[in-house]
Amino acid sequence: MPEAYSRHFVTTGWSEQLPLHLTSVGCTKHQTAIARESGFDGFHWLHTIEGAGEFTVLGRTYRLGPRQGVLLRPDVPHRYHPLTEFWSTWYLTFDGALANPITASLELHRMEALSWDEQCPLSQIHDQYEEKCRYSFDFAGLNGALEVYTFLTLLKQHGQASGQLSLSREHERLTPVYLMIEERFSDPDLGLPLMADTLGVSPQRLHTLFRKSLGISPYQYLLRFRIQKAKELLLHRRERAVKDIAADVGFQDFSHFVGTFRRVAGMTPTVFRQHYGD
Repeated sequence: MPEAYSRHFVTTGWSEQLPLHLTSVGCTKHQTAIARESGFDGFHWLHTIEGAGEFTVLGRTYRLGPRQGVLLRPDVPHRYHPLTEFWSTWYLTFDGALANPITASLELHRMEALSWDEQCPLSQIHDQYEEKCRYSFDFAGLNGALEVYTFLTLLKQHGQASGQLSLSREHERLTPVYLMIEERFSDPDLGLPLMADTLGVSPQRLHTLFRKSLGISPYQYLLRFRIQKAKELLLHRRERAVKDIAADVGFQDFSHFVGTFRRVAGMTPTVFRQHYGD
């Protein structure tokens, strides 16, 4: 069973203006029942290390076993209590000027139970913070902001909502498609059907997987990859005509290349070469 610890960090007017700031972190060896009718005054993460508990928020009740937790928004009524004789938990609380939009952009604002694999870094985070928390000033100001953002990105990367793969697993699943694009971006025939065949799924399913993992479609990713390669060639192959570079990166229609380049880079290929060439 983990050792208990608790740290509350000094909050100043300056730190409150930061995008994120850490307010407390701790490990509770024997978690007792808690009922907060007015909620907590900041963002509050709680997960199970050992045993199990029951967590209720917004009329939904979750059983939190090992490697399962919930992120609460401020001022939301909730309650939780142990289901086993010993329920050990880990918590982290934070706030910040941009805490709401950051958690929303990472899609962590829904207050649903998340779980993760045993090999995930989150599984040992309670031990890591026991070592980190020896001195409170280590988490003052920007250091605390970095800790919170790192923690939130771990949640986004490894957290799995009910019946869904984590973002890291989805990303791994798309690896054959990423490799195909890396190797065949210059092929004008490379498109959604070929990429879907590589993964053994329908084009519609591949579109859904890309949207979930990267927020854009496979075709948009391919276009952006080609434009990135075009930028490299424009700067490192200055003797090569822009029209030839368009063909080198898989564009058969030169006007389509110029229009796409302008939309992605904010300028034409010729202007880009002139602006950054030296």
